Amino acid sequence: MKTILLIGLGRFGRYLAMKLNEMNHQVLAVDRDESRVNAVLPFVTNAQIGDSTSEEFLSSLGVRNFDVCMVAIGDNFQSSLETASLLKELGAEKVVARAARDVQAKFLLRNGADEVVYPEKEMAVWTAIRYSSDHIADYIALGDDHAIFEVEVPEAWVGKTIGRLDVRKRYQINILAIKQNGKFSMTVIKPETCLPENSTILVLGTQRDIAKCFHI
Repeated sequence: MKTILLIGLGRFGRYLAMKLNEMNHQVLAVDRDESRVNAVLPFVTNAQIGDSTSEEFLSSLGVRNFDVCMVAIGDNFQSSLETASLLKELGAEKVVARAARDVQAKFLLRNGADEVVYPEKEMAVWTAIRYSSDHIADYIALGDDHAIFEVEVPEAWVGKTIGRLDVRKRYQINILAIKQNGKFSMTVIKPETCLPENSTILVLGTQRDIAKCFHI
């Protein structure tokens, strides 16, 4: 369990609060809009109405005591930038900020943010990849060119073993798990593991190698 300061309670911030609550983290949520603060009260440990660009207000929150400070402000980049900078000046251990464009990320990283997330960009990439092929069930980017795809087992692979297919040597990808009837098998993947029909597999590799292997 971590202690998290969440600043900015628009749609992205609200969903963050809900998910962090599911994960049993302690969250102090902050926004200058009272209605937004009231909306997240059921999902957070505490919430305050205030201006995060005010050094006096941020200082009163004790930012040094939080494991992570998240700046989820999406409607005012100037406020996001000032907030990230003030958090770092006040001794915040880790500052994660939201950005919509690369130029915003550069400014945030130069002015207090330790890491930057692109919720709209990341969701756009996921949507494009997920729905541009009939064979992809899910997709997780791993930060560089690597990714994990959940893909349908190709018809030509059904009934064959991992060792016989030898996809690691032929395509430089790794099969991590098999999913059948909506559930992942907990069996360790071995060379003698056989791929059943009507199933999907989790594969790890570069996006280029996976696209080549599955003709995506």
